[in-house]
Amino acid sequence: MKTVFLASVAAATLIAAPAFAQDAVGSAGIGYVHTDAEGFKTDGAQLDGVGAFQVAPEWTVTVNGAVNYADSDFGDDTTAAAAAHLSKTFGSDLRVGGFVGVTDLGGDETFSVGAEVQKYLASATLTGLVSYTDLEGADAWTFGGDAAYYVNPSFRLNAGVSYTNVDADLGEADVWAYGAGAEYQFANSPFSVNGSYQRVSTDFANVDVDADVFMIGARYNFGGTLQSLDRAGANLGRTLAGLPGLAGF
Repeated sequence: MKTVFLASVAAATLIAAPAFAQDAVGSAGIGYVHTDAEGFKTDGAQLDGVGAFQVAPEWTVTVNGAVNYADSDFGDDTTAAAAAHLSKTFGSDLRVGGFVGVTDLGGDETFSVGAEVQKYLASATLTGLVSYTDLEGADAWTFGGDAAYYVNPSFRLNAGVSYTNVDADLGEADVWAYGAGAEYQFANSPFSVNGSYQRVSTDFANVDVDADVFMIGARYNFGGTLQSLDRAGANLGRTLAGLPGLAGF
C-alpha cells in the first residue's frame, strides 16, 4: 500500500501547489469511470493530479499521481500510480524527456521506465512514448502516440493509440488500446470538464477480450489555459489516450 500513500500525497501536494510554489503549473481532477469488458461491468472513481516545475531555463520536472477505485459484482479494488518526468525543451516547439513510474495493483507493484517526446504546433500537440514495465513474473513493452488539437487555447480534442506486448510465464499477450477525448476550460475560470472513451483489446493464448472504458470528470487547473499547461509540460503522463488504463500513468 505504499504506492497508494505515495499517489495520495502527490495528489494532495499538487492541489496545494499554488499556495507554496508560484512558478508551478498543473491540475487536479476527479472522474467517474465505467468499464464494460465482454459484459462484465465495473463502476469506479479516479482522483489524479499533475504538476510541472521549471528547474532550469530549458529543464522541467513533472510529477503525477492517481488513485483509482473500482466496484463490481465480484467486489471492489483500489489501485494507485505515480510517476516523475524530467524533460528538456529544444527551441519553442520540441520537448524530449524520460520518466520513471510505479503502480500498485492491489498489492502487486510494477515499475516502469520510458522516454517521451512532444512536438508543439500552432494549434496542436503531438506526443510519442516508449516504455518498459517490470511486472510480477512478466515484463512489457509499450509504444504509444497521441494527437491533441486545440480548437482554442481552452478547448482540446485528442485521440491516441498504444500497443503493449506482455511476456509472462504463461505466455505472451498483445494489447491494443485506442481512444479519444475532449476537455473544455470555462472562460476566466480555472475549472474544466472532460470526457473520454477507450477501447482496449487483449489477445492472450488466442483468446480475445475487448473492454470499453468511459470516463467523465472535472479538473482544477492552475497556471494557465489547457494549451499553455500542455506546452509547459504539465500534461506529461495524462493525455496519451490509450495508456492510462494500461500503464497507470
